[in-house]
Amino acid sequence: MTTTLEFPALLRLIDERSTAFRAAIASAPSLDVQVPTCPEWTLFDLAEHIGSGRRDWAATVAAGPAPAKTAAEGAPAAPREREALLAWLAESTEQLLDALREAGPDRDCWTWWETLQSPPTSGAVARHQLQQMAVHTYDAQITVGAPQPLPEEVALDGVEEFLFTCVATTSAWPHKPAVVDFHATEGRSWRLSLSADGARTARLPEPGTVPATAADQDPATAFVSFRGTAGELVSILYDRILVDSLEVDGDRRVFEQLAAWDPSA
Repeated sequence: MTTTLEFPALLRLIDERSTAFRAAIASAPSLDVQVPTCPEWTLFDLAEHIGSGRRDWAATVAAGPAPAKTAAEGAPAAPREREALLAWLAESTEQLLDALREAGPDRDCWTWWETLQSPPTSGAVARHQLQQMAVHTYDAQITVGAPQPLPEEVALDGVEEFLFTCVATTSAWPHKPAVVDFHATEGRSWRLSLSADGARTARLPEPGTVPATAADQDPATAFVSFRGTAGELVSILYDRILVDSLEVDGDRRVFEQLAAWDPSA
């Protein structure tokens, strides 16, 4: 059975991705350049989002299971001067990591997502924060012309984290029931089932293993399947690359419907 990253690994990787993000900011010729993957933002806007967001989540984790997100009160604004901005970003990351270390992986925590497959815990927050840092580090790197692939362990966990956290819902799927499979060339696969009961994801058995339950159906029954590296799968889920970048088998309109779906509407 595929396992998720352990809590210490999540903290280590958040720190590593944050360091890579700051390196991209440090190398930029200008902080006013537009971010290609977030065209409404400049590089400074992206840095401000990263720093203030990590401070907000540090305060949220520290507050525990509050009924609403607790913003970081009195937090300093992102400075415009580059060296000061880099120090502010480093401090933002450390605040988040300190809060997560203090809480540990199992403490109840306010979260914005439905808790069907991703629990309302500080560990789940750490898992999502890693993906936020990883994807936005890619945004910063591509802005300065030096994009790097997501580290394999981050990307593999990132496919499942997105499907478990951002997609899972009890809201009825407004189209014909559908099944979407995601196959990472590194050897892991997931099945997303969409129906009137909402959206759920299951891990498909790895090659050479026996399905654990009857729910692990034959992958050939998928309406559409996507195959690529885990990093490429994360990139299409976060709308960073085009679906055509992957090997697609089946009716890709299902994925287009999924991308346009707002369960809260």
